[in-house]
Amino acid sequence: MRGQKLYAGVILRETRQKLHLTQKDFAAKLGVSLPYLNQMENNHRPISTTVVLALAQEFGFDVTQLSVGESERMVADMREALADPVFGENQPPTADLQLTASNAPALARSFLELHRAYQQNQERLASLDEALGREDSAISTSPWEEVRDFFHYCDNYIDSIDRVAENYAEAAGLMGPEPTGSAADWLAQNHQVTTQFIETDDLRGFDAGAALLTLSDRASTATRLFQIAHQTALIAHDELLEATLDFANFHTSEARSICKIGLANYFAGAATMPYTRFLQAAQETRHDLEELARKFGASIEQVGHRLSTLQRPGMKGIPFFFVRVDQAGTITKRHSATRLQFARFGGACPLWNVHRAFETPGQFLRQLAETPDGLRYFCLARDVSKPGGSFNAPTRRYAIGLGCEVRHAGALVYADDLDLDNAKAFEPIGISCRICERTSCHQRSVPPLEQRLWVDCNRRGVLPYRIGEK
Repeated sequence: MRGQKLYAGVILRETRQKLHLTQKDFAAKLGVSLPYLNQMENNHRPISTTVVLALAQEFGFDVTQLSVGESERMVADMREALADPVFGENQPPTADLQLTASNAPALARSFLELHRAYQQNQERLASLDEALGREDSAISTSPWEEVRDFFHYCDNYIDSIDRVAENYAEAAGLMGPEPTGSAADWLAQNHQVTTQFIETDDLRGFDAGAALLTLSDRASTATRLFQIAHQTALIAHDELLEATLDFANFHTSEARSICKIGLANYFAGAATMPYTRFLQAAQETRHDLEELARKFGASIEQVGHRLSTLQRPGMKGIPFFFVRVDQAGTITKRHSATRLQFARFGGACPLWNVHRAFETPGQFLRQLAETPDGLRYFCLARDVSKPGGSFNAPTRRYAIGLGCEVRHAGALVYADDLDLDNAKAFEPIGISCRICERTSCHQRSVPPLEQRLWVDCNRRGVLPYRIGEK
């Protein structure tokens, strides 16, 4: 963690409570005094190396769970939310946000949920022509946002589903020479479901009464296999999906349904690229996306997304961020296992190379980037196209971005000839203009919400205003 002190009082306290131990007994087993344990549980002191070792030795605790990733995500989300003008100019210091995220994560999540509801209500009021006449005018959480946050705070890794999918891949022979046929045969043998490829605009259709799964004959081989695995999750592992949804405790039936699709997609990705095999292959190929796509019969996008999910305790891969944007710059998929967090509202930083990927179709773009907090990243971007299957059918175009902190870049084949030690090689990027601290960015679209502006009609610099102190 690059020398950071580790404050994980909530995890420490929850571990003790799960073991049904008093603070006195827990402190004795950890080899520390009762007051010292109390201070660690309340985040008044960082967890010491001695305690980390004792947790592993005494209780078999997976110390990789002791990370500040979730707290940092919540701090970034709270900071962006508090930049909203509704909170005024006096913003709480970062230290206070860190304490809230560490000591009261449930409170932090409630605050973020409340602000999201407020934001959506404001957007609804701004569109009165659409809102007038609607009966469901009450404030509600966007189902898409609710589901996205669920995966976001799970580190985009669902252990139970991932392991079941890995076992299914082995049983169904998905790593064999004909994975699509093997997947279809497994469904027929275990659930009496027939798979047919027909001329249709729908990628997938399932008739439970007829036990018939139909797939588009226009779809690529990778898409066909993915869709069979998706339907397999719904047929063979519905109880597991439903139990996971019960745990998520969504506010609306729409969010629950959307998340079920997401969980089935997760199963399909984990089945077509089984965790242990995929992690080993990623390390052997040095994370070459094209090699991995060929080896697992997957698309570049599927491989990039799978790399961002390799967060199994005790067997973690490189922590990647993954994002997909459309040609308008709208983020349609986002996840970060790194300290880089994406804006919850609006698009991504225009200086990020993911936006330039549309200009160079079929090529990987590389970028060394530095965020305002001084962290440096290696970023990879490429356009992806999804043809409609006929001359008149529209082609959907996206760009995907994949990256990691620069300290991991040596494990990527794409970084071999880059000067990772040259500070001048790193381009300044931000999260979004509304919360970016940079004062002279030539691509700034709007002023930062949390800083004062100074306007001089007789002077023009890079921007038509000055940011910060006069």
